[in-house]
Amino acid sequence: MNDGEMYVIREGKKLRCGYTTGSCAAGAAKGAAFLLEEKELSFVEIGTPAGIELKLEIKNPQIENEWASCCIVKDAGDDPDVTDGMDIYAKVRKRKDGKVFIDGGEGIGRIKRKGLFGEIGSAAINPIPRKMIEKEIRTVSDSGYDVIIYAPMGKKIAKKTYNKNIGVEGGISIIGTKGIVYPMSEDALIKTIYLEADAVMEKEGKDNIILVPGNYGEKIADSLNFKGGKVKISNYIGDSILYMYNKGFKSMTLIGHIGKFAKLSIGVFNTHSKVCDGRMEAFIYYLALRGADMKVIERIKNAITAEEALNICIEEGYSEVVYDMESGCEERIKKYLKDENYSVDVIIYSMERGAFI
Repeated sequence: MNDGEMYVIREGKKLRCGYTTGSCAAGAAKGAAFLLEEKELSFVEIGTPAGIELKLEIKNPQIENEWASCCIVKDAGDDPDVTDGMDIYAKVRKRKDGKVFIDGGEGIGRIKRKGLFGEIGSAAINPIPRKMIEKEIRTVSDSGYDVIIYAPMGKKIAKKTYNKNIGVEGGISIIGTKGIVYPMSEDALIKTIYLEADAVMEKEGKDNIILVPGNYGEKIADSLNFKGGKVKISNYIGDSILYMYNKGFKSMTLIGHIGKFAKLSIGVFNTHSKVCDGRMEAFIYYLALRGADMKVIERIKNAITAEEALNICIEEGYSEVVYDMESGCEERIKKYLKDENYSVDVIIYSMERGAFI
């Protein structure tokens, strides 16, 4: 991004990109580390996983006792984002052992359920932002650091997110796999999926296409050595499979997380949380088909994350439910395509247990 703005074109519109809460946290931590070196800056430069350099304005620099702190204001560009305009702070102090410890303070959520990227009770700061924070502050000095990320408005803003639904409570999450926010409308995203499918068809042919909601599903596909080009389809399963089918692909392989594909297994073809949340209903449906006791049903009913529900099934002796869901997904897809003979394979994975094949 450097000194200028970065834009993308979506549906003929020029839209400005922004930067993630992870980039804000890394920039604030670096700025605070410079303060400890008695270098007060107006701007701080950081790298991002996207390979784009950011120049971020430092706000409210302060030193109190052994701690230094400053703030970066979150800028989501033209993407609709409830965290846009938030103050993301970092305060840091030096350590003598060369180690870096990162934690969350005011307004940063805490992980309350298994299955997320962190231990129960730890701050909801995802792995890539953690790496960004450590990388940036180590460019300032060889010292170790205690780093606390906080957001004064985080608890209030978190009520507008889906954090509680996934097991994060008390504040926002510090996230972002690329460090950059790319604005994109729903129609533009679906068109992008179609373009990627066309590119796969030209390069790989029409034998099989692998559809994954996101990056992790792509990694699972690579680890399993599946043949065929891969397309990321986000939540738009229905639009995607219809396009692939009508384009003439002979078969499809779908690889997705239990949270999304639990919904697909009961016929939900847009898995975004704003459209539908039928995860627990899906578990209860397949448990009922296996004659599960009401005590198991009640445990699932009180679960928050799909990972937690899956663990309950396994603990109670119903591990086969996940395979039932895979079969259910395949049956629903065939009905959706109105072709009972179509070749489709669905693989579900969990973050804790990997792929179920």
